[in-house]
Order: sequence, then C-alpha cells, then structure tokens
Amino acid sequence: MNRSFARRGGRITSSQKRALFTLWPRYGVELDKPLNLEELFARPAEKHLEIGFGMGDALVTMAKTHPEHDYLGIDVYNPGIGHLLLQIEAAQLTNVRVIDADVVEVLQDYLPSHSLDAVYLFFPDPWSKKRHHKRRLVQPDFVTLLAKRMKSGAYLHLATDWEDYAQQMLQVLEAAPEFVNRAGGGFAPRSPERPLTKFEQRGLRLGHGVWDLLYSVNSDQ
Repeated sequence: MNRSFARRGGRITSSQKRALFTLWPRYGVELDKPLNLEELFARPAEKHLEIGFGMGDALVTMAKTHPEHDYLGIDVYNPGIGHLLLQIEAAQLTNVRVIDADVVEVLQDYLPSHSLDAVYLFFPDPWSKKRHHKRRLVQPDFVTLLAKRMKSGAYLHLATDWEDYAQQMLQVLEAAPEFVNRAGGGFAPRSPERPLTKFEQRGLRLGHGVWDLLYSVNSDQ
C-alpha cells in the first residue's frame, strides 16, 4: 500500500517550534509498541481518529464539544502539529493525543483491531493531477484496512472540495462490503457535527462545492 502523504515543508513559527519541543512529551505519541488506547488516555471512552488534521482547528473544536470522547490526530505537517499542540495547551484539553507518522503505518502496525468508534478524513490532499490520482488515500486497500481498526457500527465521515475525488471516494466506499452508506446512497448533507474550518469557509466564499460522505462499519461483517 502506498504511503498516505508527501511530507510538506512550510514556514514554522518560533512558538510552533517551542511547542514541538516542550508540549510534544505531554500530548505526542511515540510509536515504540502497539497502542493501548485506554492506557494512552487513562480512561474508557469512545475513541475518535482524525486523519490529516491540518492546523488542528476541527480536531480541537470536536474535542471541546465532546469532552466525553477521546481524540487521536494523525498528521505529518510540523507547523500544523505545533499549532495543534498550542491549541491543546491553551484549552487545557486532556482528551487529545497527536501522532506524527504515516497513517497507513499506524493502522497496520500500531492501532488495535476494532478499537475506533469514529474516523474523520476532512479535505485530504486531492492529488489533483490525473497521473497522481493513484496517490490519493481513499483506495480499496486503505478502506479495507481502516474497517479492521473500527468497531462494528463505527462511523466514517469524509469531506472534500474536489468533485472528482468525491466521486472516487463514493465509488470506493460503495464497493466496499465493510461499509454501509448512512445517507442511504450518494452524498450526505453537511452534518452540524463537522466543524466549519477556515479553509472551508474560504472555499465557500470562492464558490467551491463541498461533498460529505458518511458511512458506518457493516455490522454483518
């Protein structure tokens, strides 16, 4: 299976650099052994995963809104990780942990089977050039792997502002026996549970469309 990302550069602020040094030991996850999520968060609670959290705004909003749930975020963008760590600290959140790694590696080697209650994939890299479409994360092998780490009935929420990627996501998930479309077929209306990010607000102002997909793990699998 292909790596899920291309590690990006980008300007990192001095405060983000300090956060990576001072806050990572508190909120970051070192992948030196398979994860026990209840030990990681020191409590039994629903475990939610956001793949590719960007600057972390949606993840922090969800964690604030639902303190009864635990949130694990995976990304490889250092400015975004630093920004998220600063937000976690400012809000004194105890229900967020951060992983800096390839999500495919994490799913394959570190997350237990049937451990996740929800997974979010909001605005992943669209790899817009046709010759790069094979690098897109939502592929048959990936959703099969993801389903193995999710509980029966757990939900998967995706969103993109690239229509052709939305159509690909829909095609892949409709063909996956592990998932059931919670919208009854086709795209889902935007859920109020999905935070409206600055990125999305900018796109909407520019007239971009946004497509949401909402699935559950098939309880018959």
